[in-house]
Formats: sequence, C-alpha cells, structure tokens
Amino acid sequence: MAQLTFNANDVAPSEAFDLIPAGWQPAEATSSEMKTTKDGEGEYLQIEWTIIDGQYQGRKLWSRLNMKNRNATAVEIAQRDLSAICRSTGIMTLTDSSQLHDRPIMVKVKVRKGTPGYPDDSNEIGGYKPRDGATAAAPAASSGTGAAPWARR
Repeated sequence: MAQLTFNANDVAPSEAFDLIPAGWQPAEATSSEMKTTKDGEGEYLQIEWTIIDGQYQGRKLWSRLNMKNRNATAVEIAQRDLSAICRSTGIMTLTDSSQLHDRPIMVKVKVRKGTPGYPDDSNEIGGYKPRDGATAAAPAASSGTGAAPWARR
C-alpha cells in the first residue's frame, strides 16, 4: 500500500493511443543511446523518433539497431538501416548518434500483428528516406571488412 495525496480533478486522464496506420510519416530523431542486449553480450542503438507533422504529430516510434550481436545477419541489417538513416539525414560520416537528432526524414511505419506472447498489434519502423523526396546518396566503395567500428570488439 502507498499513501498518496492526489486529486484526479486536477489532472487530465491519459488516453489510449490507436495504432498509426502503415505508410510514410515525417519524423526526426529526438534521442538515442546505446543499450545492452538482454543476454548482456551485445549492444543496440535505440533511436527515438517523433512524428513532426500531420494527424500523428508528437507520437513516438523507436528503432533498435543491433550494432554488436552474435547474429551477423542482425548486425548487417542494423548497419544497412543506419546507412539509410544517415543518407536520409545527409550525415554520411557519423561519430555520435546525436548528429542524427532534429533532422527531418520520412520513416515507413508498419503494423506488426500481435503474437501469443504479445497479443496487441504494434507499430514498428520498416524504412527511412529523405523528407524532401531526394534520392539518398549512393554508397561509397568499401575499403575494409564491412564491419562498423563499434562492431569490431
């Protein structure tokens, strides 16, 4: 039990959010941080996105990019997604994830169907592109192992 002094008349109630429908939404990264995976052996970059215009303005979505993981395919997918984000923001050489913040891009919202463990449908991000409709920069020629510096531990 917890003793409280609270009057619900003084605070607007929270409202349940409906899913954002599938499609492209204008958004910008508003925060980012490296986190440790559940097994403690990997790391992922979590980027918080805020929709910046339209009916869903202010809503949040998250990218979780496996930057260090035993699963090489997961790391490759994360690197490709990070490349798409960088190209969409115009930041081709990234030294800190905060360089991605406050740069409008388009994120492709997808609806993930619920599963037995998580029965509610949810939103996830399925792609990134420049907001102005410009084509993202072409990839530079590779000059190394293809592994990102943070993945070479």
